[in-house]
Amino acid sequence: MSKWYPKNGRVIFHVDMNSFYASVEMAFDPTLKGKPLAIAGNPEERKGIVVTSSYEARKHGVKTTMPLWEAKKHCPELIVMRPNFDRYRTASREMFKILADVTDVIQPVSIDEGYMDITSCGHLGSPLDIAANIQHRIAEELDLPCSIGIAPNKFLAKMASDMKKPMGITVLRKRDLPEKLWPLPIEEMYGVGEKTAQKLRRYGITTIEGLAKHDVLELKRVLGVNGERLQNRANGIDNRPVDPDAVNEFKSIGSSTTLSEDTTDDLEVRQVLRKLSNKVAARMERKKVSAKNVQLMIRYHDWKTITRSRQLSDYIAEADDLFRTSLRLFDEHWNQEPIRLLGVTAHDLAEQKEITQQLDLFSYQQYAEKENLYKVIDDLSERYGKNPFQIVSSYRDDSTRISTSFQKDFLDDYKK
Repeated sequence: MSKWYPKNGRVIFHVDMNSFYASVEMAFDPTLKGKPLAIAGNPEERKGIVVTSSYEARKHGVKTTMPLWEAKKHCPELIVMRPNFDRYRTASREMFKILADVTDVIQPVSIDEGYMDITSCGHLGSPLDIAANIQHRIAEELDLPCSIGIAPNKFLAKMASDMKKPMGITVLRKRDLPEKLWPLPIEEMYGVGEKTAQKLRRYGITTIEGLAKHDVLELKRVLGVNGERLQNRANGIDNRPVDPDAVNEFKSIGSSTTLSEDTTDDLEVRQVLRKLSNKVAARMERKKVSAKNVQLMIRYHDWKTITRSRQLSDYIAEADDLFRTSLRLFDEHWNQEPIRLLGVTAHDLAEQKEITQQLDLFSYQQYAEKENLYKVIDDLSERYGKNPFQIVSSYRDDSTRISTSFQKDFLDDYKK
């Protein structure tokens, strides 16, 4: 076992669920297995794009973020289902519970992937044995496929897990880089987006090897500090720990929505900002945090996007405060052109229990009055099962229901 568990090194897994949403639906309804399936938004609305698809659909050219009309041209027999995030969260929680049976050094990074540090798990067998057991349990108990990358650090483990899908187990050591990693196109490197790849290609860097061997000073001039960081990764250098607490270290909470039609209607904008503010406030309440900065995002009909923010003198957490601030930002910065998308994000977050705010008499009275009102509403909601003031109150409405997979608030639920 010593060759697998070096004294001064680490053994890191990256566990990546394969075609997760589609696979969960197939596990829930086995008649879907072997068929081209896409999970997407409302097919009748413009925002109906493919979130993920089964491997059978991918063989026909169906890709993530592809509009549904285009996906159906590639695959006329495509089965389209709307996402069921409650179902996906349940599957995610059970998957992470299986990982937790191996080690408690787990870092979830999204609903369908996470890192594990198994350096101290030699008593359970070789890393290949442990990976095979995890993969087998997830398949047998949840009927879901996954790929696992095994490496001495997080970056290489992430790259390894992408090398064989579905149901792959790949080992990527530093000595394997010239053969397995460096020949890959620069776009396939984790951490290199489309714009970064374009910049690198302008300097003749077309492969990961080219990045690994390029002059570091020029990389820093072109990409800033990220240039040196990416070069280190390309050379297999990544000292980041697997951090089980990282899921709790979030810098912002936001929500955005694409409108069904481009609009200049002020009333519609207000209604959307209200709903977005309610969603953000609900998630802030769940995490027991307050914000000292509010950011508004506006995407116009021509895809031009602007973000504007306001730093606040006091922390806020209520939907009304978020709405007022985002609306003020909108009134100040809207250029009167049709709007395609709106987003509201709370930044500079702090846990409410750690905030010591000195309230003057006036603000204290306002705060106390609100607390009494909210307590009454909560008491009535608990008694009758629904907010009785839902129609006339902005305190909570159906828009506060968590409705997207891209939130990480639930990723530590497997520990409960």
